[in-house]
Amino acid sequence: MNSFLKYSAHARTMMHERMIQEEWITRTVTDPDRTEERHGDEKHYLRQIPEAGGKTLRVIINPQTNPHSVITVFLDRRVKL
Repeated sequence: MNSFLKYSAHARTMMHERMIQEEWITRTVTDPDRTEERHGDEKHYLRQIPEAGGKTLRVIINPQTNPHSVITVFLDRRVKL
């Protein structure tokens, strides 16, 4: 796992169940197509992932922690970038 992110148990489970690669998460957070500010403890990073058939990966992070905590990840079928 990379050093600038830590993964919640839920995020690790979702990565496994949804077959989401850590590299996709890193790419999404470091070079997102779009970000969305939510509550003070949530920031959403979105990026289209060609290896996932062009679906959009949504990575939800708590930016107030150090390292930032990945809350959950999923391929968001509702978003088209």
